[in-house]
Amino acid sequence: MAQPNPLPEGFRVPAEDIPHLRTFMQWPVLGPAHDDADFVDYLQDTIARIANTIAAFEPVVLLMGKQHIGAARQFVSNDVEIWDVPTDDLWCRDSGPLFARNDRGGQAVVNLNFNGWGDRMANPNDRLVAARVAERLDLPVFDSGIVGEPGGVEWDGDGTLLAHESSWVNPNRNTLGRSEIEARLLRAYGAEKMIWAPGVAGQDITDDHIDALARFTEPGTVLFQAPYPDDDDVFSNSARVTLDILKTARDARGRRLEIVEVPSPEYPRIDDEEFVSSYANYYVCNGAVICAEFGDMDTNQETIQTLKDLYPDREVVSLNVDALGETGGGIHCATQQQPA
Repeated sequence: MAQPNPLPEGFRVPAEDIPHLRTFMQWPVLGPAHDDADFVDYLQDTIARIANTIAAFEPVVLLMGKQHIGAARQFVSNDVEIWDVPTDDLWCRDSGPLFARNDRGGQAVVNLNFNGWGDRMANPNDRLVAARVAERLDLPVFDSGIVGEPGGVEWDGDGTLLAHESSWVNPNRNTLGRSEIEARLLRAYGAEKMIWAPGVAGQDITDDHIDALARFTEPGTVLFQAPYPDDDDVFSNSARVTLDILKTARDARGRRLEIVEVPSPEYPRIDDEEFVSSYANYYVCNGAVICAEFGDMDTNQETIQTLKDLYPDREVVSLNVDALGETGGGIHCATQQQPA
């Protein structure tokens, strides 16, 4: 990896809950990522419903190759703008552009050098999405000097990052030591303090992205999805370690973190140990929080009420996104915001 070309002084990646100019999403297609046409239809229907829902609150741009636009309009409302930027899969959080801004209204794109989650997936178009969007927007691109995905780091917009080491200090992405990876991540986000937890390497495609488990709702407050009490499950054990670290951590301003827990669904529609049933993987857009529901009425309602309490000025909209859970992610994984 080359030396980083860091963000200029005064730029930083803002928190997700600030006003957005638009939301970017990606269209999944038959190709290197998916070879089952029926399942691709299932994914496309889900992505279209998410895009149509967000478009009621803010502009949405859906990225896809031009050959797919005609068919996509069968799913996607006219409120959603489509750009001819070729894609392979839907994970815009990871392969889409990460935006930074300064106090004078300037914007830039930070390149985290997406490599298909440690070269597990080829996804040749997705590796170029961030650069192609930046070119269309005529924005400069600054290279972080590390490889990874924005879904692998949580940030509060006030100087603090949170991540699992397994997604970053991993030779499938970076051969640098943790201290140098940390320094480059902090520079890439314009942040000051890193909170690390170990995470789990090699058990899922992301190497345990943090955004399925813990999310900053505001500086000093973290929503945390309580794990299933299963001593034989590596993710459950890892989550408890992450929670213990958060309970004793301090952020960039010296604050102890308030932890707000939401449950994991006990009775989801899909009973599969590889299914990702993450309430924490929600998306904050202008005026709304878009979250998943998994068919468990009790835990769904408990989570919706928690989100209403945490985001009192926003509408909470829950969607069935089981297609995404079957492929290892959720709503947050499928979206990427451009700040206003």
